[in-house]
This record gives sequence, structure tokens and C-alpha cells, in this order.
Amino acid sequence: MQERNINFYSHILGKDLHLQIMGHWGFPVLMFPTSMGSVSQNKDMGLLNSVRSFIEGGQIKTYNIETIDFESFYGKNISPHDRAYNYELYTRFLCSELIPKIQEENHVHRIGVAGCSFGAYHAVNLAFKYPDLISFVIGMSGSYDISTFMSGYHDQNVYFNNPVEFVPNAESWTFNHMKVILGTSDWDICRNESLRFSEILKAKGVQHWYDEKKWAKHDWPLWNMAFPEYLNAVMN
Repeated sequence: MQERNINFYSHILGKDLHLQIMGHWGFPVLMFPTSMGSVSQNKDMGLLNSVRSFIEGGQIKTYNIETIDFESFYGKNISPHDRAYNYELYTRFLCSELIPKIQEENHVHRIGVAGCSFGAYHAVNLAFKYPDLISFVIGMSGSYDISTFMSGYHDQNVYFNNPVEFVPNAESWTFNHMKVILGTSDWDICRNESLRFSEILKAKGVQHWYDEKKWAKHDWPLWNMAFPEYLNAVMN
């Protein structure tokens, strides 16, 4: 697979972030690693190889972006206010700096987003926060409630980055164009949280596919097995 690694400078964050691009052409899919994972994690753990035919066949082009987990939700030495504020800056970087470059490079308006575990949170939060930019979202084994990271603290940056809070109060029609997949399994530690968000979407009348596999744990074998099926579903 054709691979390109660059340092993408963010004026909003004031630093470079690593970006790994796989493929020569195809519909752009922005992807995130699991909690505190490296930018190459999805490649290293086989997730990208599971969809190699899509990449080499020119159907998709993946953009794996570095996160700021240590400076936001996993920054235990940082105040809850600053954790939420830093993450809000990260979403602004994605929306205002990175996605416009992806749009320009691929001559599209909307892109796909995907991730596993905490990467699923990043993908789903971004999709429902900025739905006009997103064609489809694939969240695998995700938990979509960040209140557990906030030590009881709450402000508008927490609210607007917590899908279980802001989606129930959003206008459901704004999501009608998106294809939404929430994948999990009966042995998945995030199964109940994935189901919880599915129930929220169901109550809002938001069309989506909640898929629960059998006899698989919260780990890469589950995600590598499911990702090609989910990608095929949103691409057709």
C-alpha cells in the first residue's frame, strides 16, 4: 500500500501532529487510534491491512491522525477544565485545518470517519458535532460518554464533546444524510455503552446500524474482522 507520512502543523494547537496517509486515490476516511495510541497503530495492528483491497483498489484513502489524549482526557495532571478545553481545540483543528486539506486533496465535501475503542469516540463525536462534513461514521467498541474523565466537572466544552449529552438535544434531521455504524460484541467491555448510544439514536429517529458480534473480546481481532464488512456497507 502506498504510504505517506507527514507532520501537519496546526495553528490552533500550535504544534505539528503526525499524519499517516495510505493509498493513492479513493474516498477519504479519517481514522483515529485507540486511547493513547500512536498514529501508526491502525496499520501496525492490522486494521488497515484488513481493508487492503479497498485501499489498493482506489476505493478509499485513509488519513490516520495523531491525537492529543495525554493533553486532554488522559492528562491526569491537567485540570478537568483544561482537559475539556484542549480537546475542544483539537476538534477545531480537525474541522478547520485538517478536514479542509483532505477535502481539497480529494475534491470532496464530506469524508468518512472511523475508529476503534477510544478512536470510536473521536470519530463519533466529530461526526455528530460536525455532521455536514461527514458522509459516514464507523465506531467500533466505543464508549461515547466522557463524563468519566471529568471528575464531576462540567462546562460547555464537556457538553459539546459528549455525544450522549448533546445528541439528544440536537435536530435529528441534521444527521439524516450520514451512514452510521456502531459495532460491538457480546463480550465487549464497551458493549453496554455502544448499546446506550444506539438507544439514544433510536429515540431520536436517527437511522443507524447497531451490530453486535458474538464471542469476541474488546480487541483487534474483533475490529479487524468487522471493519471490512462495515466499510463495504457504507461504500455501497
